Amino acid sequence: MRRQMLVTVMVMVMVTGLVTTLRGQNPPAVNANPIAAGVRTGWDGGKRNLAQSADIMPESDYGFRPVSTVRTFGQILAHTAGANYVFCAAAKGEKTPFAEDAFEKTAITRAQIMKAVNDSIAYCDAAYSALNDRSAAETVELPFGMGKGARATALIINAGHVQEHYGNLVTYLRIKGIVPPSSRQQ
Repeated sequence: MRRQMLVTVMVMVMVTGLVTTLRGQNPPAVNANPIAAGVRTGWDGGKRNLAQSADIMPESDYGFRPVSTVRTFGQILAHTAGANYVFCAAAKGEKTPFAEDAFEKTAITRAQIMKAVNDSIAYCDAAYSALNDRSAAETVELPFGMGKGARATALIINAGHVQEHYGNLVTYLRIKGIVPPSSRQQ
């Protein structure tokens, strides 16, 4: 009985201490722009995987393609860089500085392709960083003849496009015996 009472008292002291500790902490901050934050989260994962894929593939394999009817590893990256500019320019309400296929035609070496990818990421970062829930709902002219739509639409489609092509890159990396970035993080 004495032992049971001692355990009960100890549990009550621990609970009281925990409640007192928690009471002194600030509640978790509520994001004032949860929609924009969600859009940015999709972009952050995609851009990280894209840039890391570009970095871990050796230069000698940038011309690799599993079959002749698909883009090479480097062409996928170059294509994605060009598309980043098109989608993010639409979100910014600007004329795109580069066409979707600009880098596929001009960026040949690993260094040129990586520069195109990294520069396109920096360009898009500005669009994603400026996004808030109010501006996400503003109407912009979407690219590729999609008509008008919410600014967030251009950015969501862009993040999805990056992830789509990251899926292609994962296959190429795996064929070459390289663990893709998203698997390395686990």
